[in-house]
Amino acid sequence: MRRSRFTEDQIIGGRHEHEARVKTAELCRKHGISDATFYSWKAKYGGMTVSEAARLRTLEDENRRLKKLLAGRCWTCRR
Repeated sequence: MRRSRFTEDQIIGGRHEHEARVKTAELCRKHGISDATFYSWKAKYGGMTVSEAARLRTLEDENRRLKKLLAGRCWTCRR
């Protein structure tokens, strides 16, 4: 999976700028992103703070690790 060139801090900072009545088009031009990217960030990081986003990232990493662990088990053996 490709890592974003923006950190959660930057994404949430952009969201706060938008909440401070900066227009979407101006914000996207300033950060060099598309409208679609902005709205996907808005859907994912809606009302989060930086600490909540960090917690989300750790939970997603743990979930990914557990899925790999589970996929590696042999279901036919049941050992």
